Amino acid sequence: MSVSYRQPGVVLTDRRFTVPLDHDDPAGETIELYAREVVASDKAGQDLPWLVYLQGGPGFGANRFVGRPAWLGRALKDYRVLLLDQRGTGASTPANRQTLPLRGGPAEQADYLTRFRADSIVRDCETIRSEVTGGAPWTVLGQSFGGFCTVAYLSLAPEGLSTALITGGLPSLDAHADDVYRAAYPRIERKVAAHYARYPQDVERARRIADHLLSHDVVLPNGYRLTVEAFQSLGILLGGGEGSHRLHYLLEDAFVPTPRGPELSDAFQEQVQNLLSYAGHPLYALVHEAIYGQDERSTNWSAERVRAEFPRFDAAKTLAGDEPLMFTGESIHPWMFDCDPALRPLRETAELLAARTDWTPLYDPARLAGNEVPVAAAVYHDDMYVDTAHALTTARAIRGLRTWVTDEFEHDGVRAGGPRVLDRLLALARDEA
Repeated sequence: MSVSYRQPGVVLTDRRFTVPLDHDDPAGETIELYAREVVASDKAGQDLPWLVYLQGGPGFGANRFVGRPAWLGRALKDYRVLLLDQRGTGASTPANRQTLPLRGGPAEQADYLTRFRADSIVRDCETIRSEVTGGAPWTVLGQSFGGFCTVAYLSLAPEGLSTALITGGLPSLDAHADDVYRAAYPRIERKVAAHYARYPQDVERARRIADHLLSHDVVLPNGYRLTVEAFQSLGILLGGGEGSHRLHYLLEDAFVPTPRGPELSDAFQEQVQNLLSYAGHPLYALVHEAIYGQDERSTNWSAERVRAEFPRFDAAKTLAGDEPLMFTGESIHPWMFDCDPALRPLRETAELLAARTDWTPLYDPARLAGNEVPVAAAVYHDDMYVDTAHALTTARAIRGLRTWVTDEFEHDGVRAGGPRVLDRLLALARDEA
């Protein structure tokens, strides 16, 4: 039963759907999807077209907005919006260390999680679309991994789409995970260099923290073991518009004096554990590299293996000299499943996924080459998370896709500049720019 309620300027309705776990076995096991319908208060009774929002990730539920901030306010001028928790996230049959043992052991858990990639998410959308829209096609707005899902949508079920809008989420159609990370590490180096140019005092601060972690066993209040590699992974902040500033404020007061000498402060540790823990989004760690699997090659901890090709990211070697410490970015490593208490019970499951060799293609180049759906994509000029060259190659491979390449925003541009970004994409899709 749907339940409706109000927030400032909007009417919200909780909606739940039942979909097959395996869409190739529609009579088999089912899972539940949750989505929140949002409509402007003054348009609640109107027959509006639908826009479904696909959140970035993988592994994150849809934004829990209050009112109509960011891009949502602009969307509500024209649409009734569906904020979908993709399968396994938010309130949609969550997949985590608490629930996955219901599937059985690691092998059964890994088999289950192979059905949590973009192709299954698209088929979920198609399953619920007839109930939501009465069968009419809808507009999809895909942010980051949601954009990957949108390209899969154009490949698998373009008849379900009236318009496709993508922000920071054009995937390579054929790159292996190794190719993705070989392109990623140089981008991360540029972001780190730009951070130190902005905040040169952070060079010594980062080196001091790293040196402390190399010589001390630090366990955060939530049980997370803070190694130097874990500290380096805070560089994931550098992909957001305010990320460099947030990292600077985190580093500036890391130590406090104690009877035992300088130690990492409780305040620093509290912030770090909130940034590093995957308790709220474990699917991100479990299937992150699997989103690049499209053939019979395993991903085999790609980010960890490729990192060895870039020795500047070796903290011990850096501290033996006088170079600035390199932070890392959006990458998943096997040691995370040892450090993070939310991931430790899932280590063997993650190993099985990393070794898997039966991935199926997510995109259909031939179908994309003949695309007839209006598509517009924002491509951020030096996006830390999604390689710009890969994105533009894909843009050229999708018939009719129009791009807006900008350095005005970072990867989170749809949040930071929401109304303007959405306006620009809608204009491009409607050929009005």
